[in-house]
Amino acid sequence: MQAQVQDVVIVGGGTAGWMTAAALAKVLGPQHRIRLVESEDIGTVGVGEATIPMIKLFNQALEIDENDFIRQTKGSFKLGIEFVDWGRLGDSYIHGFGKIGQDLGVVPFYHHWLKLHQAGKAGPLDDYSINTAAARANKFMPPITDRPNSPMADIAYAYHFDAGLYARYLRGYAEARGVRRTEGKVAEVKLRAEDGFVEAVVLEGGERVDGQLFVDCSGFRGLLIEQALHTGYQDWTHWLPCDRAMAVQCASNGPLTPYTRSTARTAGWQWRIPLQHRVGNGYVYSSQFISDDEAADTLMANLEGEALMTPKPLRFTTGKRNKFWNRNVVAIGLASGFMEPLESTSIHLIQSGIARLTAFFPHGGFDPIDIDEFNAHSHFEFDKIRDFLILHYHATERSDTPFWDYVRTMSIPDSLQHKMDLFRSNGRVFREHTEMFAEPSWVQVMHGQRVHPRGYHPLVDNLSPERLQEHADTVRGVIANCVRAMPTHQDFISKHCGTPKAA
Repeated sequence: MQAQVQDVVIVGGGTAGWMTAAALAKVLGPQHRIRLVESEDIGTVGVGEATIPMIKLFNQALEIDENDFIRQTKGSFKLGIEFVDWGRLGDSYIHGFGKIGQDLGVVPFYHHWLKLHQAGKAGPLDDYSINTAAARANKFMPPITDRPNSPMADIAYAYHFDAGLYARYLRGYAEARGVRRTEGKVAEVKLRAEDGFVEAVVLEGGERVDGQLFVDCSGFRGLLIEQALHTGYQDWTHWLPCDRAMAVQCASNGPLTPYTRSTARTAGWQWRIPLQHRVGNGYVYSSQFISDDEAADTLMANLEGEALMTPKPLRFTTGKRNKFWNRNVVAIGLASGFMEPLESTSIHLIQSGIARLTAFFPHGGFDPIDIDEFNAHSHFEFDKIRDFLILHYHATERSDTPFWDYVRTMSIPDSLQHKMDLFRSNGRVFREHTEMFAEPSWVQVMHGQRVHPRGYHPLVDNLSPERLQEHADTVRGVIANCVRAMPTHQDFISKHCGTPKAA
């Protein structure tokens, strides 16, 4: 029998640190000692306020009450992301969560719609998904699971929330389950002479914190994974050239929308994330094509309400570590790599890293085979998300600024080129293994970015034109009726999980 790992040290707090602490406290139980070291003097990025539906599984695993969580984090619900001005100036489409239409036989509904669309006999793709149709109407409700044949059962959603409040919420959860928090800055990392494993971190006040497994949640710095272990980093700036962001909060001046908005700008894009008490905004941009001052001016000129702070600058390099798990250090969150928040993947990558860590939780011997497998799965996930993000930039007809001309004409990974070529031929998309984004996501972004197939699945022709039209019209009509019956996003929150105004 191999010795068990009993002492886990998490270096860094914020969303990554406290998600890790909460999950490990729940999974490992009281027989393991979990300690989190963080300093209140070190700020967190704090822009990861938009999520994707898998976050619900994380909260459910922790047995968190959804209404209480939304109330405590001043959150709202998210049905998808609206992309404005990406394919062309004036374009708008929604990448909605959940399914598109209702399949008929073995052929996905998209191909039935595609034949009609190519003949000019179909409405916008948004009309055939309850998520996108409801988002356009500012409606929201959770799925009704006892109606399996209704679009009401297909509603998929995620959250917008205040990341700082979420970290605080999870801190309370974790500490109630035995996680010990230590305030302090790490001044030194002690490595074992015989194998280079981390044996302890020493704080500025001199306190030594020993552990067997260390989780690096120190953000971009990579205090353990990079500064101590020199793991190395793969830079993806040539494919994803945005390397800076300006973030600012503003007052809300409109309806509480159940979706994130991403608006393409001169040298990048601007996010809009609606919360109950404010709106989060940011301009993600490339410093090669615009100055910091110009970016800040652009952001401030495009706020819907009064700014509640001065713009907060961020710098980053999109990419990933050469190893996510090196010796006895596992990097979670920004310490593992960075994907710009275009598709709200940052918090999901924290979640999936934690899930892999629990799946491969080590014996005291730290078997290299397990570590290699952990790293292989992590690399696969990062690479597939990378391709999906590059698609948004590269599949554009815009050439009105040097930035858009660059991304439109740049070389792209072979894996993405293959996916685009396959879709252009006959609209086919196939999900590879466990990649995060499924077929409906690729279809909606490809179509929204004007990557149009030349054909469609030939089995669609087995249906008569009348049956095909009838089916599509029925799907569209039923979804429209369902959306009309749904409450507004604001009304749903006010009834179930609104934050008191004085909070």
